[in-house]
Amino acid sequence: MDHPEVRSPAGARLAVITGTGGLGYQTAIALAHAGMRIVLAGRNPVKGAQAVDALRLIEPGADVRFEPLDLARLQSVSAFAARMRHAGDTIDVLVNNAGVMSPPCRATTADGYELQLGVNHLGHFALTAGLLPLLRGGARVVSVTSLAQHYARLNLDTLQSEAEYSAGRAYCDAKLLQAMFAVELQHRSDQFGWGISSTAAHPGFATTNLFQGGQDKGSLRSFISTRLIGPLIGHSAAAGALPIIYAATSPDAAGGRLYGPKGFKEMKGQPGECAFARAVHDAPLRARAWTLSEEMVGLRL
Repeated sequence: MDHPEVRSPAGARLAVITGTGGLGYQTAIALAHAGMRIVLAGRNPVKGAQAVDALRLIEPGADVRFEPLDLARLQSVSAFAARMRHAGDTIDVLVNNAGVMSPPCRATTADGYELQLGVNHLGHFALTAGLLPLLRGGARVVSVTSLAQHYARLNLDTLQSEAEYSAGRAYCDAKLLQAMFAVELQHRSDQFGWGISSTAAHPGFATTNLFQGGQDKGSLRSFISTRLIGPLIGHSAAAGALPIIYAATSPDAAGGRLYGPKGFKEMKGQPGECAFARAVHDAPLRARAWTLSEEMVGLRL
């Protein structure tokens, strides 16, 4: 699918995107086409190098590089942020995209947090905190959530519970937390004058490599979902990236809002504003989730 013509925000120079494949890669193509310098951040240097080479073939002359970042290791997140701060370049767009979905068994990050909570939410929370000095003053932060946010049953007191663990529920909770983070970041930016525009975006039902890590990998159910049903009700990674690109570049994208496909059940279609899960509008819950996240990552925003 061809990417639409997009314009980088006024004065934009540098975009940092987590995730080197799927949605992250497709977003990088569009932003590079808009003239932005790109940092693709991921944990696999081989895949990172392949993504950089492929992007340069599509966009000859693109200023793109790979940087190692393992969101499952807070030390890696801190090291990445420190390298970026040392370089001193203002970041105009940060896309918190990389994620993990429903691993076959409960797993934990290097810091002991449930993997989906740690990678999808806490890693990006810590990353944004570490990059905050480079984001202030007009930057856009796009947090990639999911339709799964609407199916979450978030209980902040049992996030780490092994007894109540369900891979699907943990994924939904993590995606809800990402959406809550996006709105709360905008609230605090307004409150403290950070000048950040924080939005959320979801890809609808996009057939990305995220499904490859799921608990049904290789099963008939997975094959039917991604190969048969997917094309009927969903769309490609390139199409799924459009709401992210819209949130990152459109002059009409406003902070504190959610953007996703506007077709049937928001599973595919052209990007537009969508509704958050009801819990996202619970300000005291958002504030509590924020404080808990600060405690978990050992940082304050």
